[in-house]
Amino acid sequence: MENSEKKKIWLSSPHMSGYEEAYIKEAFASNWIAPLGPHVDAFEKALCSYTGARHAAALSSGTAALHLALMLCNVQRGDEVICQSFTFSASANPIVYQGATPVFVDSEEDTWNMDPQLLEEALKDRLARGKKIKAVIAVHLYGMPAKLNEIKALCERFEVPLIEDAAEALGSQYRGRACGTFGRFGILSFNGNKIITTSGGGALLGEEAQAIEKARFLATQARDPAPHYQHSHIGYNYRLSNVLAGIGRGQMQVLDERVAQRRRNFDRYVRIFSGFPGIDFQPESPDNFSNRWLTCILINPELAGFDREKLRLALENENIESRPLWKPMHLQPVFKDAPAYGGSVCARLFQDGLCLPSGSNLSPQDWERIEETLYSVLESNTVSR
Repeated sequence: MENSEKKKIWLSSPHMSGYEEAYIKEAFASNWIAPLGPHVDAFEKALCSYTGARHAAALSSGTAALHLALMLCNVQRGDEVICQSFTFSASANPIVYQGATPVFVDSEEDTWNMDPQLLEEALKDRLARGKKIKAVIAVHLYGMPAKLNEIKALCERFEVPLIEDAAEALGSQYRGRACGTFGRFGILSFNGNKIITTSGGGALLGEEAQAIEKARFLATQARDPAPHYQHSHIGYNYRLSNVLAGIGRGQMQVLDERVAQRRRNFDRYVRIFSGFPGIDFQPESPDNFSNRWLTCILINPELAGFDREKLRLALENENIESRPLWKPMHLQPVFKDAPAYGGSVCARLFQDGLCLPSGSNLSPQDWERIEETLYSVLESNTVSR
């Protein structure tokens, strides 16, 4: 069978629960189709209940949430914001939306997230250069919590607000507490490939009622309370629709199941690769509980007998999607002139890392094809020991 004739196995595809349809029908029946509505309110409450956050604003994307968080931290043109280098570009782009400059910090090898030692170096060095950092964006990469105690302590010491990019980490915990609730603001994403989805969407979490209310105001075109359309601030069309929030309500009902399935996927890959040298996984410390949104491996070519690309292309040839780990932001052409601290760790992770199919809806037939392809590469290329 040709590649094109084989069913596509996606890296992480949407997984509907069956509960969403009732909420969507309710939205249509009541004609609550546009942004805002009872499903939006209920979805925000469900997010607060699940994470322990005091307040939540449901928005059109995680990027929108991060943009609003930066605005609420008073990030302006000419300012600097520290951002994890090893992440998706949406973590850094909103910094530029505000006319500010991203300052990139390398990862540590324990979690693949922001290195607290380099963060301290960057905070000290920018201060010595007369630059006061306006915010720090720490990412919980692939669902793995960052070293929050150290990062938060540094932010408090230097009096810089912490923004947690937990776009990939809904359902993850650090020391028993939900990711996205440690900083001044937390960011969630419900994009189609996330652990739960609203098709497109995101949320801003926070403890300050006034700040989250201002986020809602800015997200609805900053319309002043007047009988006519009056605007004293520049606003944005960033609110989530009632229909999509209905999808989110249905997804929230199965979130714990989705986390459990993703973690089972990870355990299955550990079993597949056991006994074969040169394969390592993203570590999980006793402090961390990862939702294992994506299972990611590092391949040491000298020990494994093959490199990341050989495995990726073998999977692609079977119409199975896999993906290199994020290309670090400090290596991206668009950010080539941005200040950066370290970079060798995330550069190596990018060079040797691969994300494997991790959907919670992988079927037994999907797994059979995945395993057959993986074993074909492992058994034919492993260096003799």
